[in-house]
Formats: sequence, C-alpha cells, structure tokens
Amino acid sequence: MQHKTLLIGTAAITALLAGTAQAQDSAFDNDGATSSAVEALEDQIADDNDRDMTAFGNEGRRIGTYGSLSARATATSDDDEEAATIGVGLRYGAFDGINGYDVTLSYTYGTLDGVETDNNLLAGLDYRRDFNDRFFAYGKADLMFDRTADEVGDYSQDIFAGAGVGYRIFNDSTTQWSVQAGPGYRAAEVVGGDTINEVAASVSSNYFRSLSETSYVTNDTDVIYSESGTLVNNELALNVSMTNSLSLRTSLTTQFNDATDTGFGDARNTLGASVVYNFN
Repeated sequence: MQHKTLLIGTAAITALLAGTAQAQDSAFDNDGATSSAVEALEDQIADDNDRDMTAFGNEGRRIGTYGSLSARATATSDDDEEAATIGVGLRYGAFDGINGYDVTLSYTYGTLDGVETDNNLLAGLDYRRDFNDRFFAYGKADLMFDRTADEVGDYSQDIFAGAGVGYRIFNDSTTQWSVQAGPGYRAAEVVGGDTINEVAASVSSNYFRSLSETSYVTNDTDVIYSESGTLVNNELALNVSMTNSLSLRTSLTTQFNDATDTGFGDARNTLGASVVYNFN
C-alpha cells in the first residue's frame, strides 16, 4: 500500500521538512497523535473565547488597514483512491475613524478519484459608519454558493443583503449594549425545491457586562425574518479568569428555526464549557 500526503501553505518548505523528520522518527501511526489532539483542542477553545467585540459599529477599532491571505492544499493516494483538496482564505479591512470596511472570503475545492466532492464559496461584505458615539449605520452582504449540493433540502445558493441603523444603549468600561436593525433581501436556491426571492429583516443585540476585573458575561442575539422562516440565534456566556494561568468559559447557545421547530421547546441548545491552564 502506498500512502502519500503533500501540504502546501505559507510555510510549505518548513512544514514539509518537519513532516519528513517526524516520519523518520517513528513507524507508529499514532506518533504525535496526542500532541495534535491537544493542539486541536486548544485551537477550539481559543475560537470559543475569540468573541468579536467590534461586531456592531466601529467601537474599539484602530485606524488603518489589516489583512491576511491563507492557502492550503492536500493530495492523498491510498490504494486505489486519490483525493485532493484546495482551500483559500482572505481577510481584509480598513477604518478611517468614521467608516469601517471588512471583507472575508473562503473557497474550498476537492475531488475524490476525479469526482468533485467540494466546490463551495463563502463571502462576507460589511460596511459601518459612525454618526456619533451612539448612532451608527451598517450595510452587509453574506453569500454562499455550493456547486456540489445534491441532497434534497440542501442550499446550493444563499444570498442575504441588508442595511440598517444601530444604537449603543450603554457604552462604558463596565457595560456595553448595542442593538441594530434593518431590512434586507434574500435570494436562495434549494435542491429539489423552489427558488427563494423574498424581502427579509434582521434585528440583533450585542451585550457585554463586566462583573469584576476577572469575569464578564455576554449575550448575543440575532433574528432574521422572512416569509420562508424566522431564524433566532442566542448565545449566553460567562467568562472567568481564575488566575493568571487558569481561565474558564461556560456558554449556552440556542438556535431556533420556525420552519422546522414547532415551538421554542424544539430549539437546539448547546452547553459548552472550556478550561485552560498555562504552566508558564
């Protein structure tokens, strides 16, 4: 049996040399598996704690631009199967003191024995303008295209564009609470279903409350309404820094879709808890 794996990325040469050295150190398949699992867990915990505090308006943003570009490719040959995957990610943003722009892009393409398994594009465009310390306006567009969607009910295309205004109810070192709302339009294509073209509306709330120097609570709520359904997403989280080395985050995420849920009792609830301890 032949097994070959090729990784191409920002540090491709370094990664390739490191992978070769590791393969020469041991013939066991599980060599380094524990380290990889811990790293994956740490990454997931970091993602849980990486809450976007500037999701509404331009509060806290630095003047200037930022951006990043990432790419990854894999090619695998195992017995009679050959698979390949390419992924590209882009982030770019700018803020001039009043106007803020953000662009995100993710593209994935994959094949298995010459047959497409992945071909999807995700893109987000956001614009925000501050009128004063309280009021701001926003415009946004979220796009999704999946050319490999083939199961009935899957979305092969889902586009939402909207605009509106926001207001910071509280904005001090202890409490931050912002709300935003506005109309939008949704265009979607469902496999085995009708094309969706309809007016939509969105309402969002973003709340932060400092409990002490080492703890704070957050609650983020998003509601999108259209004729085909109403989507509600709410995340309540408690973040505690026990010591300089130990931190804890507990969260409850509730997702409700009235197109599939007959009542809030059928909503999907996810309870998460993470603990991180740093020895140094």
